[in-house]
Amino acid sequence: MSKNTLWFEVGEHESISECLERMKAEGYAAVGRREEPLFEEIDGQPVPIRQIVKFKGDKLEQ
Repeated sequence: MSKNTLWFEVGEHESISECLERMKAEGYAAVGRREEPLFEEIDGQPVPIRQIVKFKGDKLEQ
């Protein structure tokens, strides 16, 4: 991954649009998206508790 590419994770109490605005403010544009479940073990069983969303950002040309 080049230094012009970063992954931005949507915070637990942040909306997707807030994350995209944060990326834009830092000079990046979203070019990819990845989602993965977050599990917690309850009574010996994995239980999904939330979805982790990440955006791949490329540095905007200036």
